[in-house]
Amino acid sequence: MRILGLTGSVGMGKSTAAEMLGRMGVPVHDADRTVHFLLGPGGAAVAAVEAAFPGVASEHGIDRQALGARVFGNRDELRRLEAILHPLVRAGEVRFLRRMRAQRRKLVVLDIPLLFESAGEARCDAVAVIWAPGFLQKRRVLARPNMTAQRFAFIRAQQTSEAEKRRRADFLVPSGLGRAVTWRHLRRIVRARDQACAARAAPAE
Repeated sequence: MRILGLTGSVGMGKSTAAEMLGRMGVPVHDADRTVHFLLGPGGAAVAAVEAAFPGVASEHGIDRQALGARVFGNRDELRRLEAILHPLVRAGEVRFLRRMRAQRRKLVVLDIPLLFESAGEARCDAVAVIWAPGFLQKRRVLARPNMTAQRFAFIRAQQTSEAEKRRRADFLVPSGLGRAVTWRHLRRIVRARDQACAARAAPAE
């Protein structure tokens, strides 16, 4: 089984790319979606997060806006939150990979926003970085609810630079040239991985 890491900075179109890969039939483990469940009603992280940040939990799980206000601009508090969430996300990823191997999948995707920042590329056979021009990234992000230029700058400061991401990528996938272009790039990656698996499985002559 081949593991493709999928990453990209905020506003680069990674979620759209992950959705496309899923439509191509490639199983995707979404780290952000895992966090959503961990912090939701009955989530495995709720008790630990409430203990670390009293007052952010209710019967609906963690109030993510209230939690964000506690960690925004405070790297120490952000690291404290990550220390709770990252091991739980990683455990979910391990369970996902175990299931996919049991199903004899040829290719799976790990959708990890902070893949390079967490050294997640070591768990992947290849990494695809989704990118778009800076002006488009900024426009996308600032259009989000409750987003400010200050918050955007803080998020970017936590992420590996675009130049470094591009340098370390095995595949670069543009998201600013239309969905059809993004789809074609992703389709090529999937086909390349399929062909590599087929070549390894073929008997030697």
